Amino acid sequence: MRITIGGDFSPVGPIGLACQAGDAEAVFGDLVKDLRGSDLAVLNLECPLISGESPILKSGPILGVARDYVKVLRPAGFQLIGLANNHVMDHGASGLASTIAACDEAGLTCFGAGPDLDAARQVKVREIDGFRVGFLGMTEREFGIAQHDSWGANPLDPLDFVRNVARHGKDWDFLIVLLHGGNEYYPYPRPSLMNACRFLVEQGADAVICQHSHCAGCYETYEGGHIVYGQGNLLFDSPNSSASWYEGLLVTLEIDSSHSSKLRLLPICQSRPFPGIRRMPEPRATEFMAEVEQRSEKLGDDGFVRQQWDDFCEQRRVHYLRRLGSPNRAFRALDRLTGFTRFFYSRTPLRTEHLNLFRCESHREVLINILSRDLL
Repeated sequence: MRITIGGDFSPVGPIGLACQAGDAEAVFGDLVKDLRGSDLAVLNLECPLISGESPILKSGPILGVARDYVKVLRPAGFQLIGLANNHVMDHGASGLASTIAACDEAGLTCFGAGPDLDAARQVKVREIDGFRVGFLGMTEREFGIAQHDSWGANPLDPLDFVRNVARHGKDWDFLIVLLHGGNEYYPYPRPSLMNACRFLVEQGADAVICQHSHCAGCYETYEGGHIVYGQGNLLFDSPNSSASWYEGLLVTLEIDSSHSSKLRLLPICQSRPFPGIRRMPEPRATEFMAEVEQRSEKLGDDGFVRQQWDDFCEQRRVHYLRRLGSPNRAFRALDRLTGFTRFFYSRTPLRTEHLNLFRCESHREVLINILSRDLL
Protein backbone atom coordinates (compact mmCIF):
# COMPACT_ATOMS: atom_id res chain seq x y z
CA MET A 1 0.00 0.00 0.00
CA ARG A 2 1.19 3.50 -0.84
CA ILE A 3 -0.09 6.47 1.16
CA THR A 4 0.83 10.02 0.16
CA ILE A 5 0.52 12.95 2.57
CA GLY A 6 0.56 16.60 1.57
CA GLY A 7 1.23 19.47 3.94
CA ASP A 8 -0.66 22.71 4.51
CA PHE A 9 -3.01 23.49 1.62
CA SER A 10 -4.42 27.02 1.46
CA PRO A 11 -5.43 27.90 -2.12
CA VAL A 12 -5.37 31.68 -1.71
CA GLY A 13 -4.12 33.99 -4.43
CA PRO A 14 -3.96 33.50 -8.22
CA ILE A 15 -4.21 29.70 -8.10
CA GLY A 16 -7.87 30.01 -7.05
CA LEU A 17 -9.29 30.06 -10.59
CA ALA A 18 -7.62 26.74 -11.43
CA CYS A 19 -8.99 25.26 -8.19
CA GLN A 20 -12.51 26.41 -9.03
CA ALA A 21 -12.18 24.89 -12.49
CA GLY A 22 -11.06 21.56 -11.02
CA ASP A 23 -7.86 21.73 -13.07
CA ALA A 24 -5.66 19.29 -11.15
CA GLU A 25 -2.75 19.51 -13.60
CA ALA A 26 -2.60 23.31 -13.31
CA VAL A 27 -2.55 23.18 -9.51
CA PHE A 28 -0.49 20.06 -8.78
CA GLY A 29 1.64 19.93 -11.92
CA ASP A 30 3.90 16.89 -12.23
CA LEU A 31 2.82 15.65 -8.78
CA VAL A 32 -0.55 14.48 -10.15
CA LYS A 33 0.97 11.16 -11.22
CA ASP A 34 2.29 10.52 -7.69
CA LEU A 35 -1.01 11.47 -6.08
CA ARG A 36 -3.24 9.46 -8.41
CA GLY A 37 -0.86 6.51 -8.19
CA SER A 38 -1.26 6.28 -4.42
CA ASP A 39 -3.76 4.00 -2.74
CA LEU A 40 -4.65 6.88 -0.42
CA ALA A 41 -3.77 10.58 -0.59
CA VAL A 42 -4.40 13.05 2.24
CA LEU A 43 -3.62 16.70 3.00
CA ASN A 44 -4.21 19.33 5.67
CA LEU A 45 -6.78 21.91 4.53
CA GLU A 46 -5.58 25.13 6.14
CA CYS A 47 -8.41 27.28 4.85
CA PRO A 48 -12.18 27.13 5.51
CA LEU A 49 -14.46 26.68 2.51
CA ILE A 50 -17.19 29.29 2.90
CA SER A 51 -20.14 30.93 1.11
CA GLY A 52 -19.90 34.13 3.15
CA GLU A 53 -17.56 35.62 5.72
CA SER A 54 -18.22 35.29 9.46
CA PRO A 55 -14.75 35.96 10.97
CA ILE A 56 -14.11 35.18 14.61
CA LEU A 57 -12.15 37.33 17.03
CA LYS A 58 -8.59 35.97 17.11
CA SER A 59 -4.95 36.91 16.68
CA GLY A 60 -3.28 36.26 13.36
CA PRO A 61 -4.70 36.18 9.82
CA ILE A 62 -8.23 35.13 8.93
CA LEU A 63 -8.33 32.72 5.99
CA GLY A 64 -11.22 31.60 3.83
CA VAL A 65 -11.97 30.71 0.19
CA ALA A 66 -15.08 29.84 -1.82
CA ARG A 67 -16.58 26.39 -1.38
CA ASP A 68 -15.96 25.39 -4.99
CA TYR A 69 -12.18 25.61 -4.53
CA VAL A 70 -12.44 22.07 -3.21
CA LYS A 71 -13.35 20.81 -6.70
CA VAL A 72 -9.67 20.33 -7.56
CA LEU A 73 -8.82 17.85 -4.80
CA ARG A 74 -10.66 14.70 -5.86
CA PRO A 75 -9.48 14.90 -9.51
CA ALA A 76 -5.92 15.26 -8.19
CA GLY A 77 -6.26 11.97 -6.30
CA PHE A 78 -7.04 13.06 -2.75
CA GLN A 79 -9.58 11.14 -0.70
CA LEU A 80 -9.05 12.33 2.88
CA ILE A 81 -8.83 15.84 4.28
CA GLY A 82 -7.34 16.73 7.66
CA LEU A 83 -9.02 19.68 9.40
CA ALA A 84 -7.20 19.82 12.74
CA ASN A 85 -5.43 23.16 12.44
CA ASN A 86 -5.44 26.73 13.74
CA HIS A 87 -7.45 28.18 10.82
CA VAL A 88 -10.32 25.72 10.47
CA MET A 89 -12.54 27.87 12.73
CA ASP A 90 -11.55 31.25 11.27
CA HIS A 91 -15.20 31.73 10.29
CA GLY A 92 -16.69 30.05 13.31
CA ALA A 93 -18.99 27.06 13.50
CA SER A 94 -20.77 28.00 10.29
CA GLY A 95 -17.45 28.12 8.43
CA LEU A 96 -16.40 24.69 9.68
CA ALA A 97 -19.83 23.22 8.93
CA SER A 98 -19.61 24.68 5.41
CA THR A 99 -16.12 23.19 4.95
CA ILE A 100 -17.19 19.69 5.97
CA ALA A 101 -20.31 19.88 3.79
CA ALA A 102 -18.30 21.07 0.76
CA CYS A 103 -15.80 18.25 1.20
CA ASP A 104 -18.57 15.70 1.56
CA GLU A 105 -20.23 16.95 -1.63
CA ALA A 106 -16.89 16.60 -3.42
CA GLY A 107 -16.50 12.97 -2.27
CA LEU A 108 -13.84 13.71 0.34
CA THR A 109 -13.67 12.33 3.89
CA CYS A 110 -12.77 14.78 6.66
CA PHE A 111 -11.16 14.10 10.03
CA GLY A 112 -9.73 16.11 12.90
CA ALA A 113 -12.62 18.56 13.42
CA GLY A 114 -16.37 18.46 13.85
CA PRO A 115 -19.47 19.63 15.71
CA ASP A 116 -18.06 18.56 19.09
CA LEU A 117 -15.00 17.00 20.67
CA ASP A 118 -16.21 13.43 20.23
CA ALA A 119 -16.61 13.95 16.50
CA ALA A 120 -13.29 15.79 16.17
CA ARG A 121 -11.29 13.02 17.86
CA GLN A 122 -12.71 10.21 15.73
CA VAL A 123 -10.22 8.10 13.81
CA LYS A 124 -11.33 7.70 10.18
CA VAL A 125 -10.49 4.23 8.87
CA ARG A 126 -10.04 3.33 5.22
CA GLU A 127 -9.70 -0.32 4.17
CA ILE A 128 -7.87 -1.51 1.07
CA ASP A 129 -7.54 -5.21 0.29
CA GLY A 130 -8.34 -6.05 3.90
CA PHE A 131 -5.72 -3.67 5.35
CA ARG A 132 -7.16 -0.93 7.56
CA VAL A 133 -5.46 2.46 7.88
CA GLY A 134 -6.62 4.93 10.53
CA PHE A 135 -6.23 8.70 10.27
CA LEU A 136 -6.34 10.99 13.29
CA GLY A 137 -5.93 14.77 13.29
CA MET A 138 -4.65 16.74 16.29
CA THR A 139 -3.60 20.36 16.71
CA GLU A 140 -1.91 22.53 19.29
CA ARG A 141 -4.28 24.75 21.23
CA GLU A 142 -4.82 28.05 19.50
CA PHE A 143 -8.19 29.37 18.38
CA GLY A 144 -10.98 27.00 17.36
CA ILE A 145 -10.52 23.99 19.65
CA ALA A 146 -13.58 21.74 19.93
CA GLN A 147 -15.37 21.41 23.25
CA HIS A 148 -17.81 18.74 24.41
CA ASP A 149 -20.70 20.84 23.13
CA SER A 150 -19.20 23.08 20.45
CA TRP A 151 -17.59 22.94 17.01
CA GLY A 152 -13.85 22.92 16.52
CA ALA A 153 -10.64 20.97 16.01
CA ASN A 154 -9.25 18.07 18.00
CA PRO A 155 -6.57 19.31 20.46
CA LEU A 156 -3.24 17.63 21.10
CA ASP A 157 -4.00 15.70 24.28
CA PRO A 158 -1.76 12.68 24.96
CA LEU A 159 -4.10 11.40 27.70
CA ASP A 160 -7.06 11.45 25.31
CA PHE A 161 -4.94 9.76 22.64
CA VAL A 162 -4.11 6.86 24.97
CA ARG A 163 -7.78 6.39 25.85
CA ASN A 164 -8.78 6.62 22.18
CA VAL A 165 -6.32 3.91 21.17
CA ALA A 166 -7.32 1.71 24.10
CA ARG A 167 -11.00 1.91 23.14
CA HIS A 168 -10.75 1.73 19.34
CA GLY A 169 -7.28 0.40 18.49
CA LYS A 170 -8.69 -2.88 17.16
CA ASP A 171 -10.43 -0.94 14.39
CA TRP A 172 -7.23 -0.33 12.41
CA ASP A 173 -3.97 -2.05 11.46
CA PHE A 174 -1.90 1.10 10.90
CA LEU A 175 -2.44 4.53 12.48
CA ILE A 176 -1.31 7.84 10.95
CA VAL A 177 -1.49 11.02 13.03
CA LEU A 178 -1.43 14.43 11.37
CA LEU A 179 -0.24 16.76 14.11
CA HIS A 180 -0.59 20.48 13.47
CA GLY A 181 2.16 21.75 15.71
CA GLY A 182 5.63 23.15 15.89
CA ASN A 183 7.10 26.62 15.78
CA GLU A 184 6.81 28.59 12.58
CA TYR A 185 10.01 28.87 10.51
CA TYR A 186 11.89 26.58 12.93
CA PRO A 187 13.25 23.42 11.21
CA TYR A 188 13.78 21.39 14.39
CA PRO A 189 11.28 20.10 16.96
CA ARG A 190 11.28 21.81 20.32
CA PRO A 191 12.11 19.24 23.03
CA SER A 192 8.53 18.99 24.34
CA LEU A 193 7.14 18.40 20.84
CA MET A 194 9.69 15.66 20.21
CA ASN A 195 8.73 14.07 23.52
CA ALA A 196 5.01 14.23 22.64
CA CYS A 197 5.51 12.72 19.17
CA ARG A 198 7.61 9.89 20.52
CA PHE A 199 4.99 9.23 23.17
CA LEU A 200 2.30 8.96 20.48
CA VAL A 201 4.41 6.32 18.75
CA GLU A 202 4.98 4.48 22.02
CA GLN A 203 1.21 4.41 22.55
CA GLY A 204 0.19 3.14 19.14
CA ALA A 205 0.83 5.61 16.32
CA ASP A 206 2.72 4.13 13.35
CA ALA A 207 3.47 7.54 11.83
CA VAL A 208 3.26 11.10 13.16
CA ILE A 209 3.48 13.85 10.55
CA CYS A 210 3.91 17.37 11.97
CA GLN A 211 2.63 20.26 9.90
CA HIS A 212 2.14 24.01 10.60
CA SER A 213 5.79 25.17 10.77
CA HIS A 214 5.68 26.44 7.15
CA CYS A 215 9.17 25.11 6.51
CA ALA A 216 10.66 21.68 5.95
CA GLY A 217 12.26 20.21 9.04
CA CYS A 218 13.66 16.77 9.76
CA TYR A 219 12.56 13.21 10.50
CA GLU A 220 13.37 10.12 12.52
CA THR A 221 12.41 6.49 12.93
CA TYR A 222 11.51 5.85 16.55
CA GLU A 223 10.58 2.43 17.95
CA GLY A 224 9.49 1.33 14.48
CA GLY A 225 7.36 4.41 13.86
CA HIS A 226 8.00 7.35 11.54
CA ILE A 227 8.02 10.95 12.75
CA VAL A 228 8.34 13.96 10.45
CA TYR A 229 9.01 17.21 12.29
CA GLY A 230 7.87 19.79 9.79
CA GLN A 231 6.56 18.94 6.34
CA GLY A 232 6.37 22.48 4.98
CA ASN A 233 3.60 23.92 2.84
CA LEU A 234 1.92 22.02 0.04
CA LEU A 235 0.26 25.12 -1.42
CA PHE A 236 0.13 28.46 0.38
CA ASP A 237 0.97 31.64 -1.53
CA SER A 238 2.28 34.41 0.73
CA PRO A 239 4.31 36.97 -1.25
CA ASN A 240 6.18 38.48 1.67
CA SER A 241 7.43 35.19 3.12
CA SER A 242 10.98 33.82 3.13
CA ALA A 243 12.27 31.31 0.59
CA SER A 244 11.72 28.36 2.98
CA TRP A 245 7.96 29.05 2.84
CA TYR A 246 7.92 27.89 -0.78
CA GLU A 247 9.81 24.61 -0.29
CA GLY A 248 8.37 21.51 1.32
CA LEU A 249 8.07 17.74 1.39
CA LEU A 250 5.54 15.33 0.00
CA VAL A 251 5.51 12.36 2.39
CA THR A 252 4.89 8.82 1.19
CA LEU A 253 4.48 5.75 3.40
CA GLU A 254 4.95 2.38 1.71
CA ILE A 255 3.43 -0.48 3.73
CA ASP A 256 4.02 -4.14 2.83
CA SER A 257 2.05 -7.29 3.60
CA SER A 258 3.93 -7.81 6.87
CA HIS A 259 2.77 -4.34 8.03
CA SER A 260 6.31 -2.96 7.99
CA SER A 261 6.67 0.46 6.38
CA LYS A 262 9.13 2.78 4.69
CA LEU A 263 9.15 6.56 4.65
CA ARG A 264 9.83 8.37 1.37
CA LEU A 265 10.28 12.13 1.08
CA LEU A 266 9.85 14.03 -2.17
CA PRO A 267 11.02 17.67 -2.28
CA ILE A 268 8.50 20.08 -3.80
CA CYS A 269 8.21 23.81 -4.46
CA GLN A 270 5.13 25.97 -4.78
CA SER A 271 3.84 29.40 -5.86
CA ARG A 272 7.23 30.58 -7.17
CA PRO A 273 7.98 31.58 -9.86
CA PHE A 274 4.45 30.68 -11.02
CA PRO A 275 1.24 29.51 -9.29
CA GLY A 276 0.86 25.86 -8.35
CA ILE A 277 3.00 22.99 -7.09
CA ARG A 278 5.70 20.92 -8.78
CA ARG A 279 8.64 18.66 -8.05
CA MET A 280 11.63 20.63 -6.91
CA PRO A 281 14.07 20.92 -9.83
CA GLU A 282 17.73 19.98 -9.69
CA PRO A 283 20.23 20.90 -8.42
CA ARG A 284 18.17 22.45 -5.61
CA ALA A 285 16.34 19.17 -4.89
CA THR A 286 19.57 17.32 -4.05
CA GLU A 287 20.85 20.22 -1.98
CA PHE A 288 17.52 20.53 -0.17
CA MET A 289 17.36 16.84 0.76
CA ALA A 290 20.95 16.95 1.99
CA GLU A 291 19.90 19.73 4.37
CA VAL A 292 16.95 17.64 5.62
CA GLU A 293 19.21 14.61 6.15
CA GLN A 294 21.80 16.70 7.97
CA ARG A 295 19.21 18.06 10.39
CA SER A 296 17.72 14.61 10.90
CA GLU A 297 21.06 13.10 11.85
CA LYS A 298 21.30 15.60 14.72
CA LEU A 299 18.07 14.46 16.39
CA GLY A 300 19.80 11.68 18.32
CA ASP A 301 21.78 14.29 20.26
CA ASP A 302 19.44 15.60 23.00
CA GLY A 303 21.94 18.30 23.93
CA PHE A 304 22.00 19.59 20.36
CA VAL A 305 18.19 19.67 20.20
CA ARG A 306 17.98 21.63 23.46
CA GLN A 307 20.69 24.06 22.34
CA GLN A 308 18.96 24.72 19.02
CA TRP A 309 15.74 25.42 20.90
CA ASP A 310 17.48 27.79 23.33
CA ASP A 311 19.07 29.65 20.42
CA PHE A 312 15.75 29.96 18.60
CA CYS A 313 14.02 31.30 21.71
CA GLU A 314 16.76 33.86 22.22
CA GLN A 315 16.37 35.02 18.62
CA ARG A 316 12.62 35.48 19.19
CA ARG A 317 13.01 37.10 22.60
CA VAL A 318 12.25 40.70 21.60
CA HIS A 319 9.37 39.64 19.36
CA TYR A 320 7.58 37.76 22.14
CA LEU A 321 8.21 40.37 24.83
CA ARG A 322 6.82 43.00 22.49
CA ARG A 323 3.71 40.90 21.87
CA LEU A 324 3.28 40.38 25.59
CA GLY A 325 3.46 44.08 26.41
CA SER A 326 1.94 45.70 23.31
CA PRO A 327 -1.88 45.83 23.15
CA ASN A 328 -2.25 47.20 19.60
CA ARG A 329 -0.40 47.92 16.36
CA ALA A 330 0.24 51.59 17.13
CA PHE A 331 1.81 50.62 20.46
CA ARG A 332 4.00 48.02 18.76
CA ALA A 333 5.06 50.46 16.04
CA LEU A 334 6.07 52.99 18.69
CA ASP A 335 7.97 50.30 20.55
CA ARG A 336 9.89 49.32 17.42
CA LEU A 337 11.10 52.92 17.19
CA THR A 338 11.92 53.42 20.87
CA GLY A 339 12.23 49.94 22.40
CA PHE A 340 10.65 51.21 25.61
CA THR A 341 8.86 47.94 26.51
CA ARG A 342 12.21 46.33 27.27
CA PHE A 343 12.16 48.30 30.49
CA PHE A 344 8.91 46.58 31.50
CA TYR A 345 10.70 43.23 31.70
CA SER A 346 13.98 44.33 33.17
CA ARG A 347 12.41 44.34 36.61
CA THR A 348 12.79 40.95 38.24
CA PRO A 349 9.50 40.96 40.23
CA LEU A 350 7.35 41.42 37.09
CA ARG A 351 9.27 38.82 35.13
CA THR A 352 8.97 36.36 38.00
CA GLU A 353 5.23 36.96 38.28
CA HIS A 354 4.66 36.36 34.57
CA LEU A 355 6.84 33.25 34.59
CA ASN A 356 4.80 31.76 37.42
CA LEU A 357 1.48 32.55 35.75
CA PHE A 358 2.47 30.91 32.46
CA ARG A 359 4.52 27.99 33.80
CA CYS A 360 2.16 26.72 36.48
CA GLU A 361 -0.68 24.64 35.03
CA SER A 362 -3.21 25.86 37.62
CA HIS A 363 -2.46 29.55 37.01
CA ARG A 364 -2.27 29.10 33.25
CA GLU A 365 -5.65 27.41 33.05
CA VAL A 366 -7.24 30.20 35.11
CA LEU A 367 -5.83 32.75 32.67
CA ILE A 368 -7.08 30.77 29.67
CA ASN A 369 -10.54 30.51 31.19
CA ILE A 370 -10.73 34.23 31.96
CA LEU A 371 -9.38 35.39 28.60
CA SER A 372 -11.61 32.95 26.69
CA ARG A 373 -14.70 34.28 28.48
CA ASP A 374 -13.70 37.86 27.69
CA LEU A 375 -13.69 37.02 23.98
CA LEU A 376 -17.23 35.62 24.00
